[in-house]
Amino acid sequence: MISNKIYVGTDVGSSRTKVAILDPDKNLIGYSIKKSGTDFYARAEECLESSLKAARASREDIIKVISTGYGRKNVAYADGSRTEIGCHAKGCFLYFPEPITIVDIGGQDNKIIKLDAKGLRTGFKMNRKCAAGTGAFLEEMAARLDVPLEDMNDLASRSTDMIKLGSFCTVFSATEVLENIRNGKNITDIVKGVFYSIIKRIIEMDSLTEKVIMTGGVIANNPYLVKMAEELIAGKIFIPEHPQLTGAIGAALYAMENDK
Repeated sequence: MISNKIYVGTDVGSSRTKVAILDPDKNLIGYSIKKSGTDFYARAEECLESSLKAARASREDIIKVISTGYGRKNVAYADGSRTEIGCHAKGCFLYFPEPITIVDIGGQDNKIIKLDAKGLRTGFKMNRKCAAGTGAFLEEMAARLDVPLEDMNDLASRSTDMIKLGSFCTVFSATEVLENIRNGKNITDIVKGVFYSIIKRIIEMDSLTEKVIMTGGVIANNPYLVKMAEELIAGKIFIPEHPQLTGAIGAALYAMENDK
């Protein structure tokens, strides 16, 4: 085995681009996460360079690259691509090799993926037509409340009297938020209501059976969502060490599989 072999997975999402580098033993040795912006090609290159630096490796060490995500066709250095569904499943199963239900909250969509004991997919649901319950929804609500997105988690955790929103629709929810602001409601209680809306939307997509794993950038930056979800399903939810990287890690695992 060549000691400097590395395998790369690049996940270009609508909001963030992620690159993960694995060694032959499937250890994560370098990674990078950056805003995708308007130039997916450039951002994928920047993330690769940052990841290589973290891994203390060079492009010459790369054996294979697999891309995934919304912009998977915009990765000039990729040798091939795989679907987000397959990559998230493979990335999660690496850390939880048992029957699991994966809940991934992305920038523009939510995914619920069910795997059996062999890592084979037994079920899949995706929220495609509406941004409700996604990262975009949370960003819109933060803008309506005029608070930094990174402050939302802390605000929700400090709520003492949650205000539930009556609609899942982003547009109608924004109107409700403005109405609550006008009526002098506490911002912390409104934010917790926004969080509740996200979790409720996901729970109504499909049943959360087996061991539940939550991933995605929204989860990585808003751990209070996990606590609320645990309360709603009355069960434990597990989070990978790098919840925002599961897609990129899965893509790197596919690169490793295809190394002939």
